[in-house]
Amino acid sequence: MVDSNDNSIADPIDIVNSARKEVENRTNYKSGYYDGGYPPDDEGVCTDVIWRGLKGAGIILKDVIDLDINKHTNLYSRVNGKPDPNIDFRRVPNQDVYLKRYAQSLTTELISGNIENLEQWQPGDIVVFLEKGFHHTGIVSDKRVEDGTPYFIHNIRPFAAEVKLSSFKTPIAGHYRWKY
Repeated sequence: MVDSNDNSIADPIDIVNSARKEVENRTNYKSGYYDGGYPPDDEGVCTDVIWRGLKGAGIILKDVIDLDINKHTNLYSRVNGKPDPNIDFRRVPNQDVYLKRYAQSLTTELISGNIENLEQWQPGDIVVFLEKGFHHTGIVSDKRVEDGTPYFIHNIRPFAAEVKLSSFKTPIAGHYRWKY
């Protein structure tokens, strides 16, 4: 068990518990630009579920993404050569680039009812959708439906929710596990 913040709870469960607070608080979906980068606690978008979830395990996503963007700006096409720490860490394509570089990449195929496949989808994993016109992300929950399919914690209009991951028909572009 990895427990980097020494709170007697495994880091992946810390991530899930922190992300789930978005659902419990019914965080309103509101996209905006904020000085300092962070929106108010009662507002957010899908990417805010990610940094808030990781923060529960003591991981400050903004700091590590900002640092990587400053060192490797050319890898982040969404930055357009001009890093902006007030927004860069809150963009799905930027989170995806960072996770591809530093997290463990896992299967993007979700097969309901296939135990071997479903065991690869663990609590705290990050899922990314990058279809044209639909950039979205969220965190795999520790809750599952009867056949083993996990729930997914995310924020999409009108507010944060926890739904079956299989309810998304858009292909999954990325499935990552933080390297603790």
